[in-house]
Amino acid sequence: MSHVLRDHTVMSDVHEQEMETGRPLKADQVDGSTTSTPDMHGLPCSSQSTTSPSGEGSGLLSLPWEMVTQIASHLPAQCVISVLPKVCQALGNVGEDRNAWRRRAGRLTGSRVRFPVGPREGYDWPKACLEMEDLITCWADQADWEERGDKQGLLDALEGRMREGADPRLDRGEATVGVVEAEPLRAPSPPPALERVPLPSGHYAQVNSVLLIGGEGAVCASGSRDTNVNLWDLRGAWDAAPCALRGPGLTSSHRGWVWCLASQGPLLASGSFDSTIRLWDLGAGGAARGLISTSAPVLCLSCQTDVLLAGTFNKTISLYDTRVAEPLVKSLQLHGKAVMCLAADERYIISGSQDYTVAIYDRRAGKTLKRLRLRSYLLSMCYQDGEVWAGDNKGTIHAFSVRSGVLKPLSQFDVGHTSLVTGIHKSPGSLYTCSSDRTLKVHIPCAPPRTLCTLNYQEGVSGLSVEAGVLAVASGETSVEVWRPRR
Repeated sequence: MSHVLRDHTVMSDVHEQEMETGRPLKADQVDGSTTSTPDMHGLPCSSQSTTSPSGEGSGLLSLPWEMVTQIASHLPAQCVISVLPKVCQALGNVGEDRNAWRRRAGRLTGSRVRFPVGPREGYDWPKACLEMEDLITCWADQADWEERGDKQGLLDALEGRMREGADPRLDRGEATVGVVEAEPLRAPSPPPALERVPLPSGHYAQVNSVLLIGGEGAVCASGSRDTNVNLWDLRGAWDAAPCALRGPGLTSSHRGWVWCLASQGPLLASGSFDSTIRLWDLGAGGAARGLISTSAPVLCLSCQTDVLLAGTFNKTISLYDTRVAEPLVKSLQLHGKAVMCLAADERYIISGSQDYTVAIYDRRAGKTLKRLRLRSYLLSMCYQDGEVWAGDNKGTIHAFSVRSGVLKPLSQFDVGHTSLVTGIHKSPGSLYTCSSDRTLKVHIPCAPPRTLCTLNYQEGVSGLSVEAGVLAVASGETSVEVWRPRR
């Protein structure tokens, strides 16, 4: 407080001297002044340090550290992570305060919720806060925009009828007296942070799967019941026709429905009801790279750096080395019915089946570690940072933790879906779910999830993919649309 009072007194004296002389004073004419330049976010960084009369510094870093971190907590997470370390080493240390990140996360998720849902040990708090802030900025505004858009459409319709001389109250048989005053002009609302781009219809049957690839959401792949896999380059013109991938000797990508997609680096894999997996080389424009024959329709895929995994209708999980002529490495039977979804890393394979079980398999030890029985069966799954999030056939979201080979149920959530959860994406600070109930929902991944936005469609949503803030949606019978940050 003494610093504030002193600075106020100095500035008052300066103002009086300037009024008397009619000229602004130079910096060296101000007693006890410092020359400082603000950074892009308004934080002062003194180029000359001057000792105050009290012997204390007069800059931001002279404040107690608790006050510095409190001030920094009101800056965007992106600023704390990327900008403050460039200002000075001391301010760079603000981003190392885990307690500050936890408090920030608590403000973002709100009270009476648990976050993170899984264990806190090793949790990436800065990434979670950064993602949550971006998610709230984009999707909470999007929800408000859509609500305003609906209301604005109604108002525009009413205003149109007014201009045509019809009072809408006449439709209800109400008598009107007097003159209807014109509503004052409304300032236009700012555009939302996201733009929605429907991709040109490249399919003539239902799209079952979408996948963003390229690291920055640069390319979108889609698989359809028309037996084709299409590629869209999202960096070019949005109305450009997709690239349709063709198998050798075929006029389509497969001979049966394309049900699932997976990728790793330049490799794209598509799984089909024709009991094959086709491999495509993205580095060569989507040229055919190989064919793997399976013993049953392929329902799910997972592409790792060293192996391709496929779950099939005949209860089997197969592991393939795509670099060799005889790619089959191992076949596993962890379930009693069709394998509907799976996820993996270098250590574990997690799979869900129509037999109402979810299993975890240790790749290194070569054995099943645990099999849990559920009251529903899982259809979609996401595995990252020791957490598994999955959607089931009843609209429920399930969360599990994976620690030292132990698959532990954490919680189940009703997020408002009323039918099959066909797609799910979970990261430290975001949760996306879609369903055959014709909705896609965006949530903060706390317990219970906090829903930011619900998108409604004319048909059931078959799948989604998220990469670098870009969202791709299989949004209807033959439709694919992309949501991305507005440029």
